[in-house]
Amino acid sequence: MARLSPLPPDSALERQDVFSVYRKALGFVPNSVLIMQRRPKLVKALSSLVAAVMDPEGSVTPGFKRLLAHVASRAHGCLYCMAHTAGGALRAGIPEEKVAAVWEYRTSPLYSEAERVPLDAAIAAASVPNAVTDVMFADLRKHWSEEQIVEILGVISLFGFLNRWNDTLATPLEEEAIEVGERLLAKRGWRVGKHRG
Repeated sequence: MARLSPLPPDSALERQDVFSVYRKALGFVPNSVLIMQRRPKLVKALSSLVAAVMDPEGSVTPGFKRLLAHVASRAHGCLYCMAHTAGGALRAGIPEEKVAAVWEYRTSPLYSEAERVPLDAAIAAASVPNAVTDVMFADLRKHWSEEQIVEILGVISLFGFLNRWNDTLATPLEEEAIEVGERLLAKRGWRVGKHRG
């Protein structure tokens, strides 16, 4: 059961422009933001950060950013964000079989070595305590520019906040996220339903 209920998306007309960013990326306004709208400045700040981190004009593709976020969210254990990032990866053009194989990325032929390295870093960075090593960072440098590494770490760090937010609030999944979760996560043993908690 959600610890705070999402407010209706039409309860604040001044936030409709901010909400359009989420509708474009996800197809809906996430319940996490609808809960957060009790503090409009927080919604605006988060939306600006999301837009900067997930910028489609960055040098890391939007789809791969969603896969990074998915893996980091799994390391955190946040089902809400796992469902969202799986759906976001699909919306960004990642084939369903590649999203479904993300947990076999180390051995799957669908993933390159250049993709495996930051996915390893996402798991390590999302761990408590942080498990990123100098060797892992050196491996990142072999495949990615410093600008790309900043983008990668931006995604992992953004989802650190979102994972904590949604797990603490037991944010309820939206119908769209439930459908993706049941299709891609439930078969891996993750309990998917209307409420996270």
